[in-house]
Amino acid sequence: MQITFVGGGNMATALIGGLVAKGFAPASIKVVEVLAEARARLGQAFGVACFEHADAAAPFGDVVVLAVKPQQMRAAAQALARALRGELVLSIAAGIRLADLERWLAGPARLARCMPNTPALIGAGITGLYARPEAGDEGRAQAQAILEAVGEVIWVDDEALLDPVTAVSASGPAYVFYFIEALERAARELGLDAAGARRMAIGTFRGAAELAARAAEGPATLRERVTSKGGTTERALAALQADRVDDAIVRAVRAASERARELGDEFGRE
Repeated sequence: MQITFVGGGNMATALIGGLVAKGFAPASIKVVEVLAEARARLGQAFGVACFEHADAAAPFGDVVVLAVKPQQMRAAAQALARALRGELVLSIAAGIRLADLERWLAGPARLARCMPNTPALIGAGITGLYARPEAGDEGRAQAQAILEAVGEVIWVDDEALLDPVTAVSASGPAYVFYFIEALERAARELGLDAAGARRMAIGTFRGAAELAARAAEGPATLRERVTSKGGTTERALAALQADRVDDAIVRAVRAASERARELGDEFGRE
């Protein structure tokens, strides 16, 4: 599989690093990146060929991965349009709908769209992925192989579901960090030193998440097992439930999903 990345930022770097680590040949990867410093960094780190302009990178191979910021997508797509020859085009830009991408590409194309999250930077990401029927089985397999280089992949059968995917998994690390911050703060206020408070908060999240990932039971059952009648956990959960923290989390995720939909509307006006 020959891949051309358009954009050489953090997510492209994570994907390229993941692919190379899994044995993918650097000679099969090209990168189009306008910043000379980024081109030098990618070339030195991974041995991939880097180009300033899309025309210089053509032919693009089997897959073009659009890894630019949403605000740059229209210009990037228009620069690609002249040289596309039926490659799968995989977008990782938040909020950009495939109908708008197709319009900017000035014609029908084999399209897929995904929403990874920042744990991809350490190979622990989870990505929601959607492909149009025109992508075919081969295109679906190619997109999945690229994204599995940095973690898990979950397919959705409706592009609109990428808005809630964005709200849950792409924004989700921020919710986790927010809770870690609060847990760390509580530990400090109760007398633990700063270093110990941070280690305990992060370690608790890491261990609980790993336990949830490995257990056959759901998180509700795991929670019940920790909660002894009349014990400390029961008291803490009662306080959280009194403040309706679970409802607040659901409202927050709904708000993020709605914002993702709004961004699609805004970017699509261009």
